[in-house]
Amino acid sequence: MHRTSVIRRSVLAAAAVALAATGCTAQAVGAAGDSAAGGPSSASPSSPAATASPSSGASAAGGAGPTGSAPAPAASGEVLMAEGTETEQVRELQARLRQVGHFHRSPTAFYGSMTAKAVSAFQEKQGLTATGEVDGATWERLTAASRPPTAGELRPPTTNELDKPDARCMTGRVLCISKESRTLAWMIDGKVVSAMDVRFGSENTPTREGTFKVDRKEREWKSTLYHTSMPYSMFFSGGQAVHYSADFKARGYSGGSHGCVNVRDMDRLSSVFGQVKVGDKVVVHW
Repeated sequence: MHRTSVIRRSVLAAAAVALAATGCTAQAVGAAGDSAAGGPSSASPSSPAATASPSSGASAAGGAGPTGSAPAPAASGEVLMAEGTETEQVRELQARLRQVGHFHRSPTAFYGSMTAKAVSAFQEKQGLTATGEVDGATWERLTAASRPPTAGELRPPTTNELDKPDARCMTGRVLCISKESRTLAWMIDGKVVSAMDVRFGSENTPTREGTFKVDRKEREWKSTLYHTSMPYSMFFSGGQAVHYSADFKARGYSGGSHGCVNVRDMDRLSSVFGQVKVGDKVVVHW
């Protein structure tokens, strides 16, 4: 996956070091740090300050009405969005692609490989050059073929679909965690045993990416930093852990963690917690 900005990722990585103490929990975040895939009120937890789409008028809180839409004021060949872009216009793009049957998950506001493939498919159907990038001509065709997304379409309260597992997840026992699809898949020898929605840290306290191991498990745990409950914790990177979040269940993607991977389905996580062993692999990826 492409990164939005190498410099920005470096800054976030430095900020993440401060989370080495054991424990993290939910924090309220505004439009700049809300996560985005599948909650009733969301924006990407690792996004920069949200960029208002020229054709999207929904608030970060997810109002009830439709958004006001108009084609982006751009020349036909000017690239408006491409892999690595992370804006509210990308969220609208994904919602519109979903309307016309080319995007099959909740909008995330992050333009990754799945979005590029959906754009290419739409371009091919429209007789355009399948670049996988959104230029003025592609955006005009898409806005003509779809309607302005409602707040519910931009941030639907649905279960997220799994994307293709990272290659590192295909062998052994792995908690395979995708930041793009906002999912966790418990996999054994390349097969998905269980899957669930997750959310991540905000911009200032990002969830670290990479390959880790489960260091320890705590069925009941209270954050030593934030003094909140973290049931079914599986620690994998210092104080960062996969754990159940009552805040995630209650507020969805309108909040974020201090770096942990939050799960809102306690029963499903409880079952996986009982299967995961200390030493099992954890992969966090885009």
